[in-house]
Amino acid sequence: MRETEKIWMNGELVDWADARIHVGTHGLHYGSGVFEGIRAYDTPKGTAVFRLADHLQRLHNSARLLYMDLPYSIEELRDAHFQLISANGLPECYLRPIAFYGYGELGVSAVGNPVDVVIMSWPWGAYLGEDGLSQGIRAKISSWQRIGPNVIPHVAKATGVYLNSMLAVMEANRAGYDEAILLTDEGFIADGSGENIFVVKDGTIFTPDLSASILPGITRDTIIQIASDLGHEVVEKNLIRSDLYLADEVFMSGTAAEVTPLRAVDDHELGVGPVTLEIQKAYLDTARGQSERWTHWLDYATPAPAEA
Repeated sequence: MRETEKIWMNGELVDWADARIHVGTHGLHYGSGVFEGIRAYDTPKGTAVFRLADHLQRLHNSARLLYMDLPYSIEELRDAHFQLISANGLPECYLRPIAFYGYGELGVSAVGNPVDVVIMSWPWGAYLGEDGLSQGIRAKISSWQRIGPNVIPHVAKATGVYLNSMLAVMEANRAGYDEAILLTDEGFIADGSGENIFVVKDGTIFTPDLSASILPGITRDTIIQIASDLGHEVVEKNLIRSDLYLADEVFMSGTAAEVTPLRAVDDHELGVGPVTLEIQKAYLDTARGQSERWTHWLDYATPAPAEA
């Protein structure tokens, strides 16, 4: 991670090195926090944050599921993101808003603890590597199962939930793979450690529905809309591991991962297919302001420079 100048912390811009919390913070001990991953792209019209309002709405929804009252509205957080982008002077960056129960009582219950809200930003390239975007990555079915919907609210992007993902991806990395794929306890495909999954078979695009304990991804929703607008049929349904092995194409989506092809799953070679590349191009062109079709997803933080 490359340090930048400022971090927005509880309503103020502070120096990167001064953004600190107490070791008795509740969120540190119990994973009682919620967060988002958001990208800002350099476009011909200035820096644009991709689907910022949708990400901030999901942050608020995640907080509600943890009985957490965020002290800032969506509009206030939107302005805070723009302040931070301006302060750090990055035309393109990754943004990480996080809210967590802070320093107070250290029992399991968070009742009475304050809620801290922080936003970080830093340059972050392709999450799974530049080569991964063009040539695809290798994924492994994890021995760790995705948590069930009645174990913890999987639709919340909660910090503690990601221990499940961390174990899965570390297992995959130690075995020589780039990413992990988790199954539900019933054996259905759920998602990657930080990405949703799409399968292309006989011209149709399939993706697990929310009953598979997946996060309702903003990028997942984007891909479904883009693919449908491009004339592809998209079906949300339960998928099994054999659907991955026998697929024509498989790709992952996420704010960090963007649209990353899977060239192999459990050593079943798939390659990188034309549908994946078509959707990847449409997505990146949209995010970078090079396509007019879905410009409503762009929230401009800085105006384009005036022409001489």
